[in-house]
Amino acid sequence: MSESEVIARTGPNPITRERIAADLKALGIKPGMTVLVHSSLSSLGWVCGGAQAVILALEDLLRPYGTLVMPAHSGELSDPAAWENPPVPEEWWDTIRSHMPAFDPEMTPTRGIGKIPEVFRSQSGVLRSSHPQMSFCAWGEEAVEILSDHSLANSLSEKSPLGKLYEKDGWVLFLGTGFISNTSFHLAEYRAEYPVKKIIPFAAPLMIDGHRRWKTYDDLDLDTDDFEKIGKDFLHHHGKDILKGKVGNADCLLFHQRQCVDFAVEWMHHWRRKGSEEC
Repeated sequence: MSESEVIARTGPNPITRERIAADLKALGIKPGMTVLVHSSLSSLGWVCGGAQAVILALEDLLRPYGTLVMPAHSGELSDPAAWENPPVPEEWWDTIRSHMPAFDPEMTPTRGIGKIPEVFRSQSGVLRSSHPQMSFCAWGEEAVEILSDHSLANSLSEKSPLGKLYEKDGWVLFLGTGFISNTSFHLAEYRAEYPVKKIIPFAAPLMIDGHRRWKTYDDLDLDTDDFEKIGKDFLHHHGKDILKGKVGNADCLLFHQRQCVDFAVEWMHHWRRKGSEEC
């Protein structure tokens, strides 16, 4: 959506930090919460101050003792042979593997997850986990604990920030996004049992003992194809527990991460098994 289209859809007044904070409070954000945010800046309307205003509004409400978490994924730090959006010529692959800069938690940009997480990543006081492709950023009381010991070979498992959020019974906030971007469903993929589940090879450039290395490792083959279906069924079965409202112009949801993960585990165990048997 172009900026002119966002302006046209915003209404008589721009969206301010104070308006966002008031809407988030009405939705259910409270001091001391631990919240994983998935966001679409354009869906909020034209925001005075853009992503910075949204982040500050969230932090205003979570103080004191709250924790704000966002994905900081950098999928381009991967094997170019698997790139699809867009693919690159095969004759480039060896050059990319040899010269792609190693993951740097302070410098490596996010990719494909929007403006708000990218601005959040660069904010003073925000920390980032160590995974080269599936990192998360966090600010606040429990940031260090949530981001520590992020497993390379189990990127979104129990040994990831998602697993730490589950242990703390954290919350998930959709700011104008849908279940297709709900990374917490990936934690359910590690836990669920279904026939098509498989481990595949991955690779990324890392700094190891002061030297850049092209590191290979194995991890779960993740699949988002049914996330919207899972989300629809989750809303149907647990709608009374899910907080719904508007933040600016955006339709938003706030719910317990633990509840959505537990639901998705059972859903995948049943429906991914059934789907494989029908094939």
